[in-house]
Amino acid sequence: MTTDTSLTDATGAEEVTWDLTDLYPDPAALKAAIAHAGDRGTAFSTLYRGNVGGLDAQAMSRAMGELGEIQDIVGRAYTYAYLAWSTDTANEELGAQLQTVREAYTAIAQSILFFDLEWSQVEDDAAESILKDGRLDDYRHYLEVLRLTKPYQLSEPEEKVLVEKSVTGRSAWNRFFDETTGAIRFDLDGKRVTQQEVMAQLYVTNRDRRKEVAESFTSGLKENIRPLAFIFNTILADKASDDRLRGYPHWLSSRNISNEVQDNVVDSLVSSVTSRFDIVGRFYRLKGRLLGVDQMMDYDRYAPVGEADTRYSWEQARSIVLDAYGDFHPKMGAIAGEFFDKRWIDARLAPNKRSGAFSHGAVPSAHPYVLVNYTGKIRDVQTLAHELGHGVHQYLSRSQGVFHADTPLTTAETASVFGEMLVFQRLMAAETDPKNRLAMLVSKIDDTVATVFRQVAMNRFEDRIHSDRRSKGELSVDALSEAWIETQMSMFDGAVTLGEHYRYWWSYIPHFLHTPGYVYAYAFGELLVLALYARYLEEGSAFPEKYLELLASGGSDWPHVLVSRLGIDLTDLSFWNRGLDAIDKMVAEAEALAA
Repeated sequence: MTTDTSLTDATGAEEVTWDLTDLYPDPAALKAAIAHAGDRGTAFSTLYRGNVGGLDAQAMSRAMGELGEIQDIVGRAYTYAYLAWSTDTANEELGAQLQTVREAYTAIAQSILFFDLEWSQVEDDAAESILKDGRLDDYRHYLEVLRLTKPYQLSEPEEKVLVEKSVTGRSAWNRFFDETTGAIRFDLDGKRVTQQEVMAQLYVTNRDRRKEVAESFTSGLKENIRPLAFIFNTILADKASDDRLRGYPHWLSSRNISNEVQDNVVDSLVSSVTSRFDIVGRFYRLKGRLLGVDQMMDYDRYAPVGEADTRYSWEQARSIVLDAYGDFHPKMGAIAGEFFDKRWIDARLAPNKRSGAFSHGAVPSAHPYVLVNYTGKIRDVQTLAHELGHGVHQYLSRSQGVFHADTPLTTAETASVFGEMLVFQRLMAAETDPKNRLAMLVSKIDDTVATVFRQVAMNRFEDRIHSDRRSKGELSVDALSEAWIETQMSMFDGAVTLGEHYRYWWSYIPHFLHTPGYVYAYAFGELLVLALYARYLEEGSAFPEKYLELLASGGSDWPHVLVSRLGIDLTDLSFWNRGLDAIDKMVAEAEALAA
């Protein structure tokens, strides 16, 4: 381990790339698979169109089995094309391949769209009778959730138009956003560097360096701010149009239905978190004292305290994560190990690679893939733990089949955040020096504040811009920037000053565009994990097996039903306050260590 903060120091992740041949050996096989899926989609339509309402349980099960196989084929094709493009977004050939797959995917989706629409129109009594039959066990919950969208569905011709136009609409604008941000270069040390490289420097100990980096990042964004603002406005307008046509009462309604969570639960989460912004203020005042600064600036938020500036090689990160996972449950460690051994991870820094990190669940017939941009910071170790948590979850839930493998976003973050917690607690347990423990605890609270409070503040930004776009029309750069500053500023309780340069930092965050309404799920997941980890401490060795059973359940039932098996009641609206109290105690522990 070293404490060098160079942009170019090797980490050992430079050659860590994924192997996509598990999906297809070559593009020719991809093309053949798409053609095969198209033929099966056409045959499915011929057999079942107009007949869904008359299917008995056995016939419905048979139809769902065929539908699942078609979706697995097209899902595998999209996974291959997207992952290939995501590591080189400037590659025109890979971009064209992705677009070809998207268009084919859309055509197949149109051919089988009738099934969902006809199922939603089945009379309630008849649908309930079918769903009680044991032959529908593998599909029951998916079919239950599908019926929730009945009030917002359009006619089949209208739905087909929306599906087809999405390829040249929101989907195209999202690709343009990714390629635009992937191509931005930032001036630093006389070099033109990528977003990943410049943002890694916000975590160094030198304050002048952090300020320089923040200003460099802003300059790069400002050079592209008008097209970025136009992309935001276009996607905001597209969603407003879609919501209006479908009759959703609120910009977040469709996301809540998708997340299988009631509006009042989300409202309770947001109000609970915003009512405790005082915790954020306390933490940053403490951190300011530890850093020796009179006034915390936005670029000071992730400054390391003490040994938190240590850098970790890729092999060290691998060992830390696998040891933590394996100690919790050997199976969990073994599954995570496969990601390294079988090349299911892409960790290198590359000029046109997609920013950030993700775990792509692919399809049940394949396996997940993880993307990170590894720079050797302790935060990168935690990110690796986070994405491998997703990966383990997705690996285990494959047993549920294509319809139940995925979970709502609210519980999708459970395994990832729990994985981070395992790594953090392992590092803390091995450290005896109070100064180092304080540094590690501060780093953990940094992440927790970012996951709970910052994500809810970003939800408030989303709420503002979606509402303003619908009531006021196209939003100027200044309007977007003002909404960003105001909603971010309230979180800090006066403890952090946001510089003028920070006004433009809304423009690089992909979640706002790729998955509108996503961000509150991070806070949901973090607070849920705090409750689950408390259960783990109470139950000890009895807990890990039940936890893995939860992950293996995927999305086969309502989230509140699945987590209730571990003693957690998501329907209790005071639930959030217990998680917030746990964060408050973490800050109090840091204050005690500092003293």
